[in-house]
Amino acid sequence: MAATGQESSSATAERIVAKPTYDWKNGALARLVRGKLREVELRPTRQRVSLASLLFVAGDRHVTVDQLFAEAKALRMPLSRATVYNTLHQFVAAGLVREIALYGSKVWYDTKTGSHCHYFDEDEAVLFDMPVDLTSQLNITPPRGKKIVGVDIIVRLADDGDEGRLEG
Repeated sequence: MAATGQESSSATAERIVAKPTYDWKNGALARLVRGKLREVELRPTRQRVSLASLLFVAGDRHVTVDQLFAEAKALRMPLSRATVYNTLHQFVAAGLVREIALYGSKVWYDTKTGSHCHYFDEDEAVLFDMPVDLTSQLNITPPRGKKIVGVDIIVRLADDGDEGRLEG
């Protein structure tokens, strides 16, 4: 049987690859983010909406300036590293994200702003939440005239070197 015109054209059709895009004006996520920014009295500029969309689209996240800048660049968002840095600091001041400074490491930004515990994997340079929050189990009495405003627990992890060892 001879091939029909449809079969031959579909065999030679070019493959269309979707390119990642963002819609900081009209998309549902952008509308949600603009509302969130207005709630904390931040003007919803293109840069703020774009970065907040990246931060809050996937639930709780831990990111550095470099990681967020790389994500924005991959989506062709017209943002500089300085804009990412300044916007994250504005989000910290507004209470949208929490800044976590690790000794001898980069500063991380956490979208989960309440007190909770973290693991930091020093080998992989990854910060992540502990599955169980230990802060409620602590019995801490603040000094006279002071109150506790938050508790941060960071447990540092490193490979133990026993990966290849068989237990006997």
